[in-house]
Amino acid sequence: MDLLLPLAEKIGARLKQRNQTIGIAESSTGGLLSAALLSVGGASAYFRGGGVIYTAYARKAFLDIPNPLPAPIERASTEPYARLLADTVRTRLDASWGLGETGATGPTGNRYGDQAGHTCIAVTGANYCKVITLETGSTDRVANMRAFGIRALELLAEAIA
Repeated sequence: MDLLLPLAEKIGARLKQRNQTIGIAESSTGGLLSAALLSVGGASAYFRGGGVIYTAYARKAFLDIPNPLPAPIERASTEPYARLLADTVRTRLDASWGLGETGATGPTGNRYGDQAGHTCIAVTGANYCKVITLETGSTDRVANMRAFGIRALELLAEAIA
């Protein structure tokens, strides 16, 4: 969390300054994004909500995204799926910004064929969308969660700069 907290503080201050809000749909970061953003005093001013969307059950229950996924999205752990998460959480929480994250932390890859250390991250806003893929090349689960969390918050900070 030591590396995530300074980013979260910067993001929280900027969102409060702009009177904007964020919704989070994260998977392989396991709640680190939400925890970092909620660690900032006054987070209720900008944090609309977040969920760990780790399974198809959670995806359906919390975001009402069907299984199988809507075409043309073929599977999770892809850039189109990360964008779907970001757009859906943003809409459902009526937030200014949505952040979606999906990947494979390790120590092995996921059932879709992605290697450990793979994540896709999306940040969406009213007139903004940026989606990236990060490959760490590591099988260290905790290190990957940290790396994914840092990159996701960096992407969000870039979007709201």
